Amino acid sequence: MGDDLGDEWWEHEGNSDVSEVEEETEKEKQPTEKPQTKTGTKRKNVTEKPAKAKKKKKTEQKECFVQEKKEDAGDKSTKSKKRRKKKKTITDVLTSSEPKPGCPADLQNLILQYFSDKRSIVELEELKLQDSCFLSSNDLTHTLSSYLKEICPKWAKVQKQHTEKSSVVLLIVCCSALRTIELIKQLTTFKGEAKVLKLFAKHIKVEEQVKLLQKSITHIGVGTPGRLCALVEKEGLNLQALRYLVLDWNWRDQKLRRMVDVPEVKVDLLKLLDSGVLNTCRESKVKIGLF
Repeated sequence: MGDDLGDEWWEHEGNSDVSEVEEETEKEKQPTEKPQTKTGTKRKNVTEKPAKAKKKKKTEQKECFVQEKKEDAGDKSTKSKKRRKKKKTITDVLTSSEPKPGCPADLQNLILQYFSDKRSIVELEELKLQDSCFLSSNDLTHTLSSYLKEICPKWAKVQKQHTEKSSVVLLIVCCSALRTIELIKQLTTFKGEAKVLKLFAKHIKVEEQVKLLQKSITHIGVGTPGRLCALVEKEGLNLQALRYLVLDWNWRDQKLRRMVDVPEVKVDLLKLLDSGVLNTCRESKVKIGLF
């Protein structure tokens, strides 16, 4: 029995001791390794989850910001469209409103508005005209010949009495050269033997018109305010013999503008009135009619 247990027993004991020591060391290592792996995984999970959440929040914020910008752009476009629709031109306003015949008060207001910042209070009072300075206005039913026959029934006598050169008895003021030609054609039934001269700037020089006025007696002048002012400044046209001043007040062009609605024509007209016409009106020498 003893021989059988000899060498193998001792080897077994030695191995058992070594095994026990190895087992103890492995047991000591295992608990230390396990928490390390657990803590490592936990840290990794903790660090990864908020990173993902941050990314999502950033993308969500960006998307909301872009949507707000798009909505703001859409609101601006709709507002601009609405504003564009609300805008109206002068022609739109005039087409929707019925045309009203001009009256002396319209001319008075125009004169006072233009000279309000250019004259003193005393001078503005001098610019006011009495009702006796005006002829009856056109009620939009007259032609030019019928209107002139109404305001000047004794035209044949007035025509014969006029013998001065470089002057006219009847002056008709309109806005353009084409309108001047139209009005001259409408004078056929009224003028009789009177001589009519067109006074506008298109294709005609001022010097040529001055020579025509000096050459023979002219009874009726039809023209634009700009050219009439130029003739008065150069003393080619004398307003001392003038008796009737007719303004083509109610006529409208293709844009439905009157003579007074065109800024350049309005300024020239007021200059013409200020060149001596208003003074002769106050002296009861000249009468103004609105056609």
